[in-house]
Amino acid sequence: MTNLDTSQQRILNSARDLIYSRSYSDVGVAEICEHAGVQKGSFYHFFASKRDLTLAVLDIYFTIAKEQLVDKAFATDLSPLARLDRFAKLTYKFQVQTMRDTGRVLGCPIGNLATELATQDEAIRTKISHLFTELQASIRQVVKDAVKAGELVDVNIEATAQAMLAYFEGVLLLAKTQNDPEVVRQLLPAIAHVHIPKRR
Repeated sequence: MTNLDTSQQRILNSARDLIYSRSYSDVGVAEICEHAGVQKGSFYHFFASKRDLTLAVLDIYFTIAKEQLVDKAFATDLSPLARLDRFAKLTYKFQVQTMRDTGRVLGCPIGNLATELATQDEAIRTKISHLFTELQASIRQVVKDAVKAGELVDVNIEATAQAMLAYFEGVLLLAKTQNDPEVVRQLLPAIAHVHIPKRR
């Protein structure tokens, strides 16, 4: 790995942590560079703008979520609804660890950027929409498996997956607002009971 590659990774890591712990608008390029230990010239060698950096950081957030949460939770060693329960438990565990590390519940990093920027930056809104679609596809597969296994009956699979995603994001928003990971423990297991019936 070259020094430039190392500098780029430090910029990405710094932006990932600073934006998640605070917000997009509260973190500037100069602070990201200082945190990463690089000059501004290095920043603009890799990223044309803070927006371009944020688009790359969103990919990192999604990769972390997929590897540490989604893939583990939805592994097929459990029944479909038990996978959703594991999804809730792993999410709670992550939020508890985040609070230990930072003193605050930080919620969903992708959802945080959605609430902050979706009406302000079309490129970022489109990126977030795509990532939510990817997450919804993972949930959809669990719902399909639950229908096949007879654990869910008479449900609209697509609408149910979307409703489960919305419930997940809403619970994390409440937990962040109350600065209490116990909100996740108390509410998120009910995701297995969120379903939209088929249209008659």
